[in-house]
Amino acid sequence: MAGCASRCRQGVLKLIQSLQRLVSGTLTKDKTDDELEMTTVCHRPEGLDQLEAITNFSKSELQILYRGFKNECPSGVVNEETFKHIYAQFFPHGDASMYAHYLFNAFDTTNNGSIKFKDFVVGLSILLRGTLREKLEWTFHLYDINKDGYINREEMTEIMRAIYDMMGKYTYPALKGDVSQQHVDAFFQKMDKNKDGVVTLEEFVIACQEDENMMRSMQLFENVM
Repeated sequence: MAGCASRCRQGVLKLIQSLQRLVSGTLTKDKTDDELEMTTVCHRPEGLDQLEAITNFSKSELQILYRGFKNECPSGVVNEETFKHIYAQFFPHGDASMYAHYLFNAFDTTNNGSIKFKDFVVGLSILLRGTLREKLEWTFHLYDINKDGYINREEMTEIMRAIYDMMGKYTYPALKGDVSQQHVDAFFQKMDKNKDGVVTLEEFVIACQEDENMMRSMQLFENVM
């Protein structure tokens, strides 16, 4: 389970690194140009000072991220189909559509069917520079598909299947049909402390903090930018 989760997180990391390459070489741009760009898109983001206050990015980093975001999404928002298309480029040998759907929903905190720049950088800030607790909470909300505050077996199974579909023929070791259910069973054995059939946020956080493999997978995001 930890290996698959790590590979999925590498997919997110590749997406972030692609964005960084997209905006590389623009650091010398004049500040006036940056401010002009911030006022010309249809969906203007929150002010840089406000975004700097609620994220772990500096103002210059936010300007770079914004230029990259605007280049990918000139309208200032990303819909789910665009997000799926971008994410699928990193998994050409599998079907990333379902995992991208769940990931999109995790970024779309307002549940309005689109990701604005603020949604993007707040989520990115947690994944790259948040505390371990913040990263675990974000991951929990990714798995909590119906947003009822719990992870049940069906939700975990859906995420696992989406991971396997995304990895396609390059999943290693080769997966048999019942592997996803085995992982779900192992997940609940470790995390469902009171055996009530669902995992709460606190159960999830405690179990992850006690699991060295999961801790390593969380550390993938540290010190990237």
